[in-house]
Amino acid sequence: MALPSARYEPRCPAGSVLYQVVRDQFETFRAQGASLRDGDRLPRFVEREFRAFLRCGWLAGGFARFGCAACGLDRFVAFV
Repeated sequence: MALPSARYEPRCPAGSVLYQVVRDQFETFRAQGASLRDGDRLPRFVEREFRAFLRCGWLAGGFARFGCAACGLDRFVAFV
């Protein structure tokens, strides 16, 4: 098992193919879902989960910083 790096390297969610597909197609998916449900929206929990996925990993929305006093290792965890 590799030791954790003391240098912080933020996660880049926008670089993943899954993220790009969800970001680019989510509104189309919502519209098609509504057309299949006679104008009803997607269930609220489905839309909430997709939106949370799109916010995941973005430090601009707030974050907590965790640090180890013994080794100096820092980690940032984004709020969702």
